Amino acid sequence: MRRVIADLEEWQPDEVVVDGDIVNRGPLSTDCLHLVWAKQRELGWHIVKGNHEDYVLECLEPGCPPGPEFEVRQYAHWTYEQLNGEVPLLAALPNEYVTYAPDGSEFRVVHGSMRSNRDGIYTFSKDEEIREQIAPPPAVFVTAHTHRPLTRRVDETLVVNVGSVGAPFDGDERLSYGRFTWNEANGWQSEIVRLDYDWQGVEEDYVTSGFLAGGGPLTQLMLLEHRRSSGLIYRWASRYQDAVLKGEISLAESVRQIMQDEDVRPYVGPPGWTL
Repeated sequence: MRRVIADLEEWQPDEVVVDGDIVNRGPLSTDCLHLVWAKQRELGWHIVKGNHEDYVLECLEPGCPPGPEFEVRQYAHWTYEQLNGEVPLLAALPNEYVTYAPDGSEFRVVHGSMRSNRDGIYTFSKDEEIREQIAPPPAVFVTAHTHRPLTRRVDETLVVNVGSVGAPFDGDERLSYGRFTWNEANGWQSEIVRLDYDWQGVEEDYVTSGFLAGGGPLTQLMLLEHRRSSGLIYRWASRYQDAVLKGEISLAESVRQIMQDEDVRPYVGPPGWTL
């Protein structure tokens, strides 16, 4: 996030929108949240709520007893404890941000889609489905959630997934964010910016913050996602989540099974688990 802020200070945009998942998807949730809130106060940054803010908000509900269900969300409970009473402030975050160009064309930002902040727009998504996800269609529809940047036109709408500042999943370890410009001659234009950052420092943060030790077995997969620049939690969920919740396999063992996958094994090792 600091790397992006330095880039923004050079570019000097009129507005900045943070498109959700500020917390709970990495080791330094409190630091990230405080940094974004400081920019909101100082510079008027806009913030949209993501699904990981919702995961932490769900920890406000009466706690579930120790067991598989708690373990699956242990990383969210760890984040909840780190935020030290600030969690209710997340509930006030809006689900979308809308502004208009001088010609009246709408620029809309949501974390996922108009259907849900857990509903992603992917490179393989068909136009028919995207029409439902962005309805009613604006001139520009900005999304995130999938951690995979993309730019495409669907009818008259410029659809842009800005990817992820902290955890890109497209095989490119550089962070990504979106730049958008409007002028009278060309209308809306977009650019996906990729930047190097202290990639190794993030791995160290997993240890020094306590996230890797205290967030439960799924933080092991998050660390591997960071090393691979590619997602694993969805793979785990589709393969093992139901079995874990039914008590048919432990969460720790299911994570170790994912770590055995041929494309994952090369990334396994300290400070995470070994096989």
